[in-house]
Amino acid sequence: MKQGFFNKMALATAIALSLTSAAVVAKDKQADTKKEVLYPNATRAEPKLDLKSEKDQKAINEGLDAANNGDNDKAVQLLTPLADGSGTSSKYAQALALQGLANIKYNSGDVKGAIAQLKQALDIGVMPNDTYFQLKYMYTQFLVADEQYAPALQSLQEWRSEGKKETADSYGLEGNIDYRLEKYPEAIAAINKAKSMPDAKPQGSWDQILAASYAETGQGDKAAELASAELAKNPNDPTAMQNAASSLIQAKKYPEAIALLEKGRAAGAFHDEKLYVNLAKVYLIDGQENDSRQKENAGKAAAVLQDGIAKGVVKPTAETYSLMGDAAITSDNMAAAADAYGKAAAIATNGEPALKAARVQLQENKYAAAEKLATDAISKGVQHKGQAYMVRAEAKRGQKNKQGAIADMKLAAQDPETSAKANAWLKNAGNQ
Repeated sequence: MKQGFFNKMALATAIALSLTSAAVVAKDKQADTKKEVLYPNATRAEPKLDLKSEKDQKAINEGLDAANNGDNDKAVQLLTPLADGSGTSSKYAQALALQGLANIKYNSGDVKGAIAQLKQALDIGVMPNDTYFQLKYMYTQFLVADEQYAPALQSLQEWRSEGKKETADSYGLEGNIDYRLEKYPEAIAAINKAKSMPDAKPQGSWDQILAASYAETGQGDKAAELASAELAKNPNDPTAMQNAASSLIQAKKYPEAIALLEKGRAAGAFHDEKLYVNLAKVYLIDGQENDSRQKENAGKAAAVLQDGIAKGVVKPTAETYSLMGDAAITSDNMAAAADAYGKAAAIATNGEPALKAARVQLQENKYAAAEKLATDAISKGVQHKGQAYMVRAEAKRGQKNKQGAIADMKLAAQDPETSAKANAWLKNAGNQ
């Protein structure tokens, strides 16, 4: 299962190919000999270019120039007849036009359409090797952007084996694909390979993938070490802080995660609601693991959320107030719990906070308030309806409303989850 803290890598930036120059190369062999060959060891045979018509070349150049300048309507008008073959007999011109249209589709958000047209361009098979393999790499990126990870991995492997090219970015891309396919050992190997390449310009996303993959393979210490090192480079970066904390949490190093996040909070680096919420949750998790600091941690969790709300970073949502109520319950502060759950219930779209509030009021022997809240919870909708009926039944019993309590227990008995308990209650009450 992929970790939630890993942010998706930004992919599929269009490759800036000067296809005008590429078309001219068909006629200018001298210029071609001076041009650096990008794929000198490719196993693919260099095809012969069939672009002979100056009219076709002019249309291609004008269409691609229009696309590069953002004039998509003009570009589509010029390139479409070439792409469908109705306006040219040149397969090379057709392939270039398809590639141009693919870029337009991708930039407009039509990734699937871009993939289809770019595949057509590649399948024609007439591109010079340098152009072909650059487009093959772009095609791989498009597949990743469309979350077609298995085909993307195959495409990347073909690019490397046929083009005989190894780059740091390509291994970084492979690591991303492997991670998406949940091939975590392979992702670790690919990212480490990327970082070791001579042309490596390490990216933050690489370490995110590496840390997440370490966590997924039970190497939590390595994940935490890597994420903490990244945080040291960017101490005020919320993403780096979140990743480091998440890695420590994965390694079950809760006190260390708390210390790291509290240091960031003290430094004024908490500009993201998630940081406040996650710190509060880690306090509660750590308290569950260590009874001696459970109550203290719960109080600190509530204080963190209150601080976030006061600073306007944490939104006063039903979820936030419900979490504050959970913290108050853990610290045995029933008044604070009732207040927080009550605020959550007032703005929630479902009845879950109201049911929590009803339980607190029932525990405090405030039966009328508990009955009202349980009724509100049932009305708004709760996941465990039988439990809500049982709470309301106890609230009615506390008010000496025996028949009302029996009626609710009979409703609770219809829920498989609470059937046994409700029937036992009814039996004891002599109303089985």
